[in-house]
Amino acid sequence: MLDLSWHVFRQTGNIDTYLLMKELEDNGDTKEDNALSATEQEDSTT
Repeated sequence: MLDLSWHVFRQTGNIDTYLLMKELEDNGDTKEDNALSATEQEDSTT
């Protein structure tokens, strides 16, 4: 999805597309961080 958003932004220069891409990046990082935290908590309880 990020690749598509970046490609559309490059072709059109539409700032809304760029902002969508950045939002998707931020949400992806948050989900990855949450997954890491959950894994770390499981490791510490065993």
